[in-house]
Amino acid sequence: MDAPARPWPPPLGSYAEERELFQLLQNMLEELLIHKPADPIQFMIDHLKQNKDDAPRICVLGPPASGKTTVAMWLCKRLDAVHISQETLLFKEILAVTKEAKAYKERKEKIPTALWANLIQERLSNVDCIKQGWILEGFPENQEQAWMLQSSGIIPRHVVVLYAPDTVLIERNTGKRIDPVTEEVYHTTFDWPSDPLVQQRLVKPEDLSEQEVSKNLLEYHRNFPDIFQIYHKVLKSINADQPSVDVLSQVLTYVQTRPRSAAPFTPRILFCGPPGSGKSLQAALIAQKYGVVNICCGQLLKEAIAEKTKLGELVKPYVDSGYPVPDKLVMKMLAPRLHSLDCMTNGWVLSGFPRDIEQGEELQKAHLIPNRVFFFHLPYESILERLSQRRTDPVTGERYHTMFRPAPTPEIQARLRQNPKDKEENIEKRVEVYYRNVKLLEDFYQDAFYVNADQDPRAIFEFIESCIIHPLPCKKSTPLS
Repeated sequence: MDAPARPWPPPLGSYAEERELFQLLQNMLEELLIHKPADPIQFMIDHLKQNKDDAPRICVLGPPASGKTTVAMWLCKRLDAVHISQETLLFKEILAVTKEAKAYKERKEKIPTALWANLIQERLSNVDCIKQGWILEGFPENQEQAWMLQSSGIIPRHVVVLYAPDTVLIERNTGKRIDPVTEEVYHTTFDWPSDPLVQQRLVKPEDLSEQEVSKNLLEYHRNFPDIFQIYHKVLKSINADQPSVDVLSQVLTYVQTRPRSAAPFTPRILFCGPPGSGKSLQAALIAQKYGVVNICCGQLLKEAIAEKTKLGELVKPYVDSGYPVPDKLVMKMLAPRLHSLDCMTNGWVLSGFPRDIEQGEELQKAHLIPNRVFFFHLPYESILERLSQRRTDPVTGERYHTMFRPAPTPEIQARLRQNPKDKEENIEKRVEVYYRNVKLLEDFYQDAFYVNADQDPRAIFEFIESCIIHPLPCKKSTPLS
């Protein structure tokens, strides 16, 4: 999370991040270096007209019978991408070099790598692949083919590699069946269709014998390390020896992730959650590790009152009486703080505000637009357990918990006091107010992440950290059925 050398003005920074201008420039530079066009300006104009930098470019690899075809076809349906495989190139496409490639196949000779690359390059240059993106199944198979693709400017964004024990793959191969109408792959043991009509028309493919499958597996294992070295930065290995729904779910999650960008990124993080959900702790941990400014709205109000500022004098009656401070007063205090030089340079993490959609809209009007929003979820029983047993030492100001962090001595135990807001009836009111407003706030921040706050704080921090350091995932496909 490297901040820019000079901070971006809030409206300009939000505009650039919202429209992914930095990523657009990075993508264009990559395309220029890959294709080396004679006329870079015209190339960039054409590239911008296509406007398909987010179209999927995915390779699905794996040993025989690992489920490459099933995964590739399923991804095509989910992402509305074009399915490309050696079979589709030879028997479904009419390309300039298709006839030449078929001739090798008819003579039972190995098709040269350069010819495969030409076939793939020609197919990927078609309008449908440019606009919709593509899923390339089963290619490259070795280092030579991978290098040939790269030299042709074919560079996948995601490479999915399926794996399973050889014994499982050999068993799968013997039970494989294909629907000649839809070309979907089924299995007599693991994935038999429920529709009787589909069952009747299934055919056994021209599969290899067990000995030939074993030979192909040996060749795959010999070639895979070289492929891994070439694509290791965009490659994800997924265990195919599990229910197909789990495999597809993991594949979809991976291909929706975006690679880390070199674009400047100033974190503006928002933590929302009920009382006792651990927002303050996680904000402190993030601020400590990444140097962002930790802003707690409640603490900001207390500091203004303690310093006896003009705004502090205005909010003091509300705080003393327990009434909510008006949004306009809060924003007069919060906006200048978040627009200050340290927040604009290092970024910020805000907790305690907004509490409802009106406050969220006030932030937006002030050009304080977070680029990461987290909603903490915690059962009421856990909230009650955490808050109702909190105690404070009036002498030292140290905070204790009767269950998780009891006082070390009977003397300290005897003088502990409970904050009135931690009484059960007050906790219930605060939680009720939060849940009354949170649904509209969640709808307002549609790209928010949801945190299970009822677990170890270290696990929560690791999840939050991963969501901050990685770009927001693409959410263009439908959920798993």
